[in-house]
Amino acid sequence: LEHFSLPSFAHRSLATSAEKMAAQFDADDHSHRRYNPLLDEWVLVSPHRMKRPWNGQRELPFDFGSIPRHDPKNPLSPGAARSNKEVNPNYEHVFVFTNDFPSISPDNPEPSAEQQQEHELLRCSKARGLCRVMCFHPYSDLTLPLMSLPDIRLVIDEWARQVADLGATYTWVQLFENKGEAMGCSNPHPHCQIWASEHLPTLAARKDQTQRAYRATHAAPLLVDYAALEIEKKVRIVVAGEHWIAVVPYWATWPYETMLLPKRHVLRFPDLTGPERDDLASVMKRLLTKYDNLFETSFPYSMGWHGAPTGPEADKDWSHWQLHAVYYPPLLRSATVRKFMVGYEMHAEAQRDLTAEQAAAKLVALPEEHYYAARLAAKNAAETGAAAK
Repeated sequence: LEHFSLPSFAHRSLATSAEKMAAQFDADDHSHRRYNPLLDEWVLVSPHRMKRPWNGQRELPFDFGSIPRHDPKNPLSPGAARSNKEVNPNYEHVFVFTNDFPSISPDNPEPSAEQQQEHELLRCSKARGLCRVMCFHPYSDLTLPLMSLPDIRLVIDEWARQVADLGATYTWVQLFENKGEAMGCSNPHPHCQIWASEHLPTLAARKDQTQRAYRATHAAPLLVDYAALEIEKKVRIVVAGEHWIAVVPYWATWPYETMLLPKRHVLRFPDLTGPERDDLASVMKRLLTKYDNLFETSFPYSMGWHGAPTGPEADKDWSHWQLHAVYYPPLLRSATVRKFMVGYEMHAEAQRDLTAEQAAAKLVALPEEHYYAARLAAKNAAETGAAAK
């Protein structure tokens, strides 16, 4: 052992490592972890990885012009027949129907006591609920950022009605939109899904615990305090209105993840006032336009709303809750390069490359006029002229 010596490259590596550790920490360049108090978990941030080359899978770029305005074979189009042979009405605005292939149903059989706890390690429980599909607009070639503010307001009003209707019976009402093939959505027609359940889902239950614990020690809702903090710091807000902010959360996992937060304490969607709904329509349109403008594509994402539980226990004290929405978009470097949650993310903890502040700065710098708006206006004019003839 007394004759052992490190090779020269090892000495250089140790020296470089020592220099790095002695350097002043820079969140924009050095790896670090950030805590998500809403989900009680950490995310690893590695901003220097944005410098690495990419030769992996690429998504096909989206072409708005390839989507017909009305496709009679599309089961979500007005007047089209769905797989169960039911024919959609010739709707002119929003349209809601019961999902033809629901994940849960209200009459699902309940497992026996023996089946529910076959063993301490082998447990199951009943799963009952209702699944609906909601079309935002009769045109298949539109998405929310390309819709008018009055049409977006109709979507928001219908969301509120659906939460009130299903929330009268079910403990949890989950509004969510999967947009784009990269997020598993094969139908381009603008739509979302609404799943209502008797049980409180896992993520909702975790958010209930974290928000309840924060309220107990701080005498204020977690996300109300967080919104106030972001308004004060002004570094991660992408879009702000009179009643809402859209912010890249400090603890964001997905590259351009954002959260919609009201500026006042709101428990559930139906509690929103008329002016708050108008402002939400504006903030959503501005945010989603920036998303599309980032890589000049129809930006894919998974979006979901979370509010206080409903159903039989709706009258309990849920004052620790704050209504909010989250957008999880997968695109990272371009319209064709996406982030995959694999490897370390699946087996250890979430990881992101660019920081929340870097993502927010890129989104803030983008225009609020949609890159496809002029071409869409020309298309509308051409169709109007053709119809007049």
